Amino acid sequence: MKIILKEDIKNLGQKDDVVAVKNGYGRNFLIPTGKASLATESALKILAENIKQSKYKQEKIKMLATETAAKLDGTTINIITKAGSNGKIFGSVTTIQIAQALKDKGFDVDRRKIVVDDIKFLGEYTTVINLHREISVNVTLNVALEA
Repeated sequence: MKIILKEDIKNLGQKDDVVAVKNGYGRNFLIPTGKASLATESALKILAENIKQSKYKQEKIKMLATETAAKLDGTTINIITKAGSNGKIFGSVTTIQIAQALKDKGFDVDRRKIVVDDIKFLGEYTTVINLHREISVNVTLNVALEA
């Protein structure tokens, strides 16, 4: 029996794959639980159209990420914070602060896409921003003392 997977299933396939499974596995488990649907002619045509539209959207998202990465490359972000006399920050620099600093510079980046180590001292750091699955950019972070 041929089925279309609606989600990733380990050892079987990825979402939108058309796979052949035994009748009992498809009829008694995959289809009733909503993990797959029967691969009829009309379902295959709908799947082909959905894949085509999805590919177009992904290319557009990747193009926008590439443009943003080109603009962000080499950017330095200043974070002003309070610190003790030994240079240790009260608290730490978070992705929310970095996202806000990027927003102030004109870049709208989701904070969940920012990868940063624990920043507990004043100084310069490098942070990675994952704009797309295949595109990431390094940004310099300058943590300075509040005047």
